[in-house]
Amino acid sequence: MEKKPYLEIFKVFTKLGFTAFGGPAAHVAMMEDEIVDKRKWLPKEKFVDMFGLTSLIPGPNSTEMAIFLGYDRGGIIGLFIAGISFIIPAMIMVLIFTFLYVEYNSIPQVANLLDGIKPVIIAIVLNALIKLISTVLKKPLYWFAFVVTIGLYLLGVNELVLLFGMGVLIFLYNLMIEHQSGKTYAVEPVSLVLLFLTFLKIGVVLYGSGYVLLAFLDNEFVSDLGLITQGQLIDAVAIGQLTPGPVFTTAATVGYLVKGIPGALVSSAGIFLPSFLLVAILNPILHKLRASQKLKFILDGVNVASLALMAAVLVRLFESSIVNIPTALVGVVSFVALYVFKINTTWLILFGALFGFLLL
Repeated sequence: MEKKPYLEIFKVFTKLGFTAFGGPAAHVAMMEDEIVDKRKWLPKEKFVDMFGLTSLIPGPNSTEMAIFLGYDRGGIIGLFIAGISFIIPAMIMVLIFTFLYVEYNSIPQVANLLDGIKPVIIAIVLNALIKLISTVLKKPLYWFAFVVTIGLYLLGVNELVLLFGMGVLIFLYNLMIEHQSGKTYAVEPVSLVLLFLTFLKIGVVLYGSGYVLLAFLDNEFVSDLGLITQGQLIDAVAIGQLTPGPVFTTAATVGYLVKGIPGALVSSAGIFLPSFLLVAILNPILHKLRASQKLKFILDGVNVASLALMAAVLVRLFESSIVNIPTALVGVVSFVALYVFKINTTWLILFGALFGFLLL
């Protein structure tokens, strides 16, 4: 029997972990180039099948793609090697930046650097939202559900209720149509167990783009638990954008702010663990899940709600990030560069950091 190429899996996904800037779509494109085109580990059709399944399950899509590809190449051991190799580089860099943020945030130049990045984050989220809207909001009902979900979230309705509620409602509606026609740190300390379980819950139920994570973090850690402020949340996202790899490594920053290094470790373990388990369980039945004709209606509803949550959180982050004319200018320039000229997000983040460091 051929020896499993574990070292090759480790090298490929460690390389991607250090170089995959630009968000989930860019990560997946890099994986296709590296694994399908260059190394020919699997045919493009199977790669597309895997990518489709990541949209059916909660968790970070690009990380789940890495896990799927590792499983296909090296079985269960390959699954863990690929996922961990892709996550760890970004997590280490996030922790370094978070430590510097906590230690030196009072120094004006460091705070200004982050202030320059924040408007770029707003532009990145807005650009992703616009592109996803054209794909997901294909019916008048979906536009209605999108607007209603934004309003309900801003009124305080829990994001899990909105995600699964819209999924079920749109599923039932389509079945009917088919039938008819045929804040600061908390005063109270939080335990590592609670931190782990909170991120585990997020990892289990989070659908859609990695930026939907912002809605969950805002609700859990800013509104409900009061463990971090709105400003710290956007700083955490900015720190995550300074590094390659999955957006979900933002969990490490939030965990560090709450409970230091142990908090960062348990937060990261909690949010990524469900992805490993889901891929291990679902990979053998990939073709059966793709054949389902009814499941797509539930996913339509979940995707609509996910976009609405992104839009609602974007409103809140806008208030925290666009605070004067210079930050508004950075936001506008970044959005135009992304939407019109397709400039890589890494360059825009560096531009925002340099602008903030020199001029804010």
